[in-house]
Amino acid sequence: MYIPSAFAERKPETLHALIDDCGFATLVSSGPTGLTASHLPMLFDRDRGPHGTLVGHLARANPHASALDDAEAMAVFHGPHGYISPTWYEDHPSVPTWNYAAIHVYGKARLVTGEAALRSIVARLIAKYEAGRTPAWSMEGLPPDYARNMLKAIVGIEVEVSRLEGKLKLSQNRRAGDRRRVIAALGASTFADDRELAAYMQRHATPDAAR
Repeated sequence: MYIPSAFAERKPETLHALIDDCGFATLVSSGPTGLTASHLPMLFDRDRGPHGTLVGHLARANPHASALDDAEAMAVFHGPHGYISPTWYEDHPSVPTWNYAAIHVYGKARLVTGEAALRSIVARLIAKYEAGRTPAWSMEGLPPDYARNMLKAIVGIEVEVSRLEGKLKLSQNRRAGDRRRVIAALGASTFADDRELAAYMQRHATPDAAR
């Protein structure tokens, strides 16, 4: 990933938080048929391996699953993003751009096929995304045979992380006044994605922040 120094994010806590908050990854690897990508929610275990481990699952019928075993892989996580209009700037001439947060996670993948391990992966994903819901759903209410058959239809994926790359492109290359105007314009938008980007910029690229 091309990362100019103004946009480089190296703080592990910021990278880990974005992975957790996003949760949904594009997992890419190369195999006999070329590049393949799958889209799936992934959990991040900070304490497994020197740089952490990503955990998720794919349909067993997905050809990508078998090709991932012992393959080098890259998972891409996207945070808030949105269009930035040059009309929001004080300094002119200027051109449009796109602000975004992204992390590339590299490592070697392996398959997880044991029923107990698969059940654990699924249960952890359910617990994360059912948290705060009323009522919260769990696997416990499923008929045992049904649950067992569902688990047979998937394979687990673990990626032991070897490297993390983070890019927060949040107008850090603009003057403080421009950043204030961008945050204000996004925050006043009728689009929820714009307001999310404004809040993210406020936390990570405030006009007074030194980077």
